[in-house]
Amino acid sequence: MNLRPHRKDPPELSLAPLIDVVFLLLIFFMVSTTFEKESRLKLELPEAVTQNQEADPKQVIDIRIAPNGAYRIGDRMLAKGDLEGLMQELEKAAGGDKEKRIAIRADAQTPHRYVVRAMDAASQLGLLRIAIPTKVVEGE
Repeated sequence: MNLRPHRKDPPELSLAPLIDVVFLLLIFFMVSTTFEKESRLKLELPEAVTQNQEADPKQVIDIRIAPNGAYRIGDRMLAKGDLEGLMQELEKAAGGDKEKRIAIRADAQTPHRYVVRAMDAASQLGLLRIAIPTKVVEGE
């Protein structure tokens, strides 16, 4: 008669199913997560502490955008604020020079669509050197 206890093999825990379950949970949470709508955010436009050296003013086309969507290129107020009118005026101001820089200066309260329209008009004309200047804050 054998009175010794039988040795049982230690239980093995397979990690492969656990890893699968963790990945499935991760995918589930990624898919089902709702993000906060950005339209609820109130943004303050950034202010720059440093100021870049301005290029030759003759080589810069200055576009100013009012909060109501009125465009001004240089000293001329645009009669039409649509994309086609903006492209025509930009083409006149550029004079065929694709290397001219464009400075888009928009009021802090200007809706984003007006700035995007100006950038779109410039890019369709091949004017790709676009800058958006900010207000310079002294100190800090």
